[in-house]
Amino acid sequence: MKRLYAVLFLCLCLFGTTAATAQTAYQVPVSEEHEQMQTGKYQPTWQSLETHQTPEWFRNAKFGIWAHWGPQCVEGSGDWMAREMYIEGSSKYKYHLEHYGHPSEVGFKDILPLFKAEKWDPEKLVERYNRCGAQYFFVLGNHHDNFDLWDSKYQPWNSVNIGPRKDILEGWAKAAKKYGLPLGISFHADHAWTWYEPAQRYDQRGPKAGVYYDGKLTKTDGKGKWWEGLDPQMLYQQNHEMSDRSWSNEQLHSQWDWTHGANLPSQEFVTNFYDRTLDAINRYQPDLIYFDVTVLPFYDFSDCGLRITTHLYNKNPRAVVFGKILNEHQRKALTWDVERGAPNEIIPEPWQTCNCIGGWHYNTSIYERDRYKSAATVVKQLVDIVSKNGNLLLSIPLRADGTYDEKEARILDDLEAWMTVNGESIFGTRPWVRFGEGPVADKDIKLSAQGFNDSQYGNMDARDIRFNQTKKYLYATAMGWPADGKLVIKSLAKGNKHFRKSISSVHLLGYGKLKAKQTAEALTVSLPEPCNKIVPVLRIAK
Repeated sequence: MKRLYAVLFLCLCLFGTTAATAQTAYQVPVSEEHEQMQTGKYQPTWQSLETHQTPEWFRNAKFGIWAHWGPQCVEGSGDWMAREMYIEGSSKYKYHLEHYGHPSEVGFKDILPLFKAEKWDPEKLVERYNRCGAQYFFVLGNHHDNFDLWDSKYQPWNSVNIGPRKDILEGWAKAAKKYGLPLGISFHADHAWTWYEPAQRYDQRGPKAGVYYDGKLTKTDGKGKWWEGLDPQMLYQQNHEMSDRSWSNEQLHSQWDWTHGANLPSQEFVTNFYDRTLDAINRYQPDLIYFDVTVLPFYDFSDCGLRITTHLYNKNPRAVVFGKILNEHQRKALTWDVERGAPNEIIPEPWQTCNCIGGWHYNTSIYERDRYKSAATVVKQLVDIVSKNGNLLLSIPLRADGTYDEKEARILDDLEAWMTVNGESIFGTRPWVRFGEGPVADKDIKLSAQGFNDSQYGNMDARDIRFNQTKKYLYATAMGWPADGKLVIKSLAKGNKHFRKSISSVHLLGYGKLKAKQTAEALTVSLPEPCNKIVPVLRIAK
């Protein structure tokens, strides 16, 4: 049966909209016993959802900040710690073993009470992000660890019952509303089914060899424990056979789309994710939803993702739903998200890059080794993305107590300084006829799976120019200050068919007018000494 659905997935990709819009008898349909999909203009079919347009407010926004924050930040060992603490010999396993105990005795469930969020001030944080230019704000609803960060009706393992004893989503939602920022919520728990499979394992060597980890514990095992009355299987979801080759630590990645031998989840699990997601949507009224999946949750053996999307679109016509690895037809129904990377061309439909200045969850090692992306790197990536009709959603990792560190504070300061002066070249703009010129623009840069090519954009310098425009102005941003003070823009040479107006002067944002010389070879602009720490932006009247 798994092979059959792999074939069906391939057919959808090959045959496009005809297959994608066909009515399907789903193998694992959701139950609407508890939560009913909002009815209205849209139906849970691709054909219907393709009529939804990514709203103009999102196209104008360009930049959002994400609080990708939850209990996996407790140990400070980085992203996916709740999975990798069960992978014998991994760095996260070793750290957990040394500082907390063996995963047969101290599992991830036992880390949850240590997530206190004791210094978390959502209003202060959102106000800071707003000053940095964020036009929308994203928060984590749940991660692959399956822990809900709100007073969840359908998941007792949540932030009100355990740890902070606070409704995290409620605090974030109130702060976003106060500062007028559209709210986004990301939901990742649909993959807990396979993601947690290492919790079913045991050590293969050492004094605990053969002793199973805590992934198969049940409610009856909790008698006399701090978690008495709670069922660990509601968190770990491991009361099932492991996927094919599950002991191979990288196999999960090839099974992310539920093919290649992934153990398919039960209707109870799928419906629980559906119920939880609708519960959060109905309570907090988000404008954006992010799924860390191929296409949609449980695509394409369940209607779960289609029904969640339909529910949100019918409740909120200005809503945005993101999916990854989308074909051209699916990009009409959803907004394409590219993780840690970008295409090297203008994309007709609005899209988004999600990226982070460090690891997705707070990583003390990145802090100690000064491995954060600089504000300059962030701005260059933002400018490049905007030139291609995209937005940037940037995560600023928070420590478990709900604060960012002083190195992140300096990055935010630098972002604010640049955005305050140069934001007009970002917000509300549209791509020009070409996104840019220069060595990196000319490269054939491919995406890897859902993205993962941002290292290819790391060496942009003053030779790389990116363009975007409003009705009144063309903006040209160099990806660095030229050492000789001469900025050469070949795309704006005299006689250029895309910009026929003669150019004799340009305006440098944050400085003023500059003289420019336009020849048949290029437009050459003499720049002053750098007036910001990052990159110069030229404004040219159209």
